[in-house]
Amino acid sequence: MPSAYSTKALTFTRFFRFFLIAAIGVLLASCTRQTAATVTLQGETMGTTYTVKYLADGISTPPEEIQQQLDALLEEVNRQMSTYRADSEISRFNQMHDTGKPMPVSADFAAVTAEALRLNALTNGALDITVGPLVNLWGFGPNKEITREPSATEIEQAAAQTGADKIILKQDGGNTLSKTRPDVYLDLSSIAKGFGVDKLAKHLEQAGIGNYLVEIGGELRGKGKNAQGEAWRVGIEQPAITQGTATQVIIPLDNRSLATSGDYRNFHVDQQGRRLSHIIHPHTRRPISHKLASISVVADSAATADGLSTALFVLGEEDALNLARKLDLAVLMIIRDNGGYRTEMSPAFQKLLQ
Repeated sequence: MPSAYSTKALTFTRFFRFFLIAAIGVLLASCTRQTAATVTLQGETMGTTYTVKYLADGISTPPEEIQQQLDALLEEVNRQMSTYRADSEISRFNQMHDTGKPMPVSADFAAVTAEALRLNALTNGALDITVGPLVNLWGFGPNKEITREPSATEIEQAAAQTGADKIILKQDGGNTLSKTRPDVYLDLSSIAKGFGVDKLAKHLEQAGIGNYLVEIGGELRGKGKNAQGEAWRVGIEQPAITQGTATQVIIPLDNRSLATSGDYRNFHVDQQGRRLSHIIHPHTRRPISHKLASISVVADSAATADGLSTALFVLGEEDALNLARKLDLAVLMIIRDNGGYRTEMSPAFQKLLQ
């Protein structure tokens, strides 16, 4: 079943190849595999795949039981936050037309929404979890056949439905969510994969596993060491369309998370032959048109890294780098430049490589 996490507004094509450099080498397609002290679990979730690696030394719980527990956690995330499930919490909120009426929501749903709203304020509105109506208007929603540019009136009408100020989250004395317009549509796909990574990582630690690497759809979190006694490492390459030899940047993930957002395959061409990105800037209300091809963010939590990579990609190379420097964010950008690509790193990212 398709998932909102891979196709809806503000969800970006993960077009970089991630190489999980660990003791067992290249990942295979089996569900459960064990080599030496390293266990690898794999499955499907949120319209993509997940991979979990951990060191089994001293862990008495069988890998099959741990995977069942992880699958149950991911199913709960989908039950709460998948817009492709009519019975999910987020779908029920989107279908609710009463304004100002608080809807009780789960603690996790509230926490993810709160983080999205925090990042919205931190990035001057670049991360907008209500931007779906504009994405649909430009032809990147369910109706993929829209190729004409919407009129100014249509854009204004869709924009009136968007904005973080149109949802009200309360977490004191219970978790509730309400809206100020009946047609407000919430989509957490720009942050939910990262939250799923954090959820699995927390469960592994509660199970006594201190050395692990978790990945969902390209979002990662690592802690401790691999079987070789080294920090888990991830390599990022440039897109396959790059000519010549691609440079790989190796990032250690010791109690850190990594998320990447980019725009390469998901676009369409309008009647005038213009390439329209599927990523809509909440301020201009139009598809973005900058030269930033990809941005990777390293942060403490995968949810934060996921949301920040989305927001910074919306901002574009110059504003993203300026904000990264101001907030001391670890950011790696790959920028289209004269038919090729060049990289830019924030000072915080450069420190990770030292």
